Amino acid sequence: MQRVFLLLQAMILLAFGLAYLLRPHEMANLSGMLLMQAAAISDVRAYYGALQMGLAAYLVLALAQRLERAALLLLLVLYSALVLGRLAGLWLDGGLQQTFNLYALLFELVSAGLAGYLLRRGA
Repeated sequence: MQRVFLLLQAMILLAFGLAYLLRPHEMANLSGMLLMQAAAISDVRAYYGALQMGLAAYLVLALAQRLERAALLLLLVLYSALVLGRLAGLWLDGGLQQTFNLYALLFELVSAGLAGYLLRRGA
């Protein structure tokens, strides 16, 4: 179950990373961001694209090296941080109308919960 979850996460991260790297305007528009200058586009390609692809690569390498616990711990910490940051943003910015962020929050909550569950189950 751990390996399947990690492989699925790697595929999701790779897909989103590639999408942000190759189609930054379209992906940024999903959350309402406007990329007005070349520096903003490059930042989205790097931070939203390459970073997610790097995380996907780490998960695949962790699977190859049988380091599932380390990969699960990484996902637990990262998704928990995203949940806290997104909740803060929704609270500070009035979140009930932010459909994109609510869906992202749901994905991150489920992913953090599954990572934590699988981490404890494997202990």
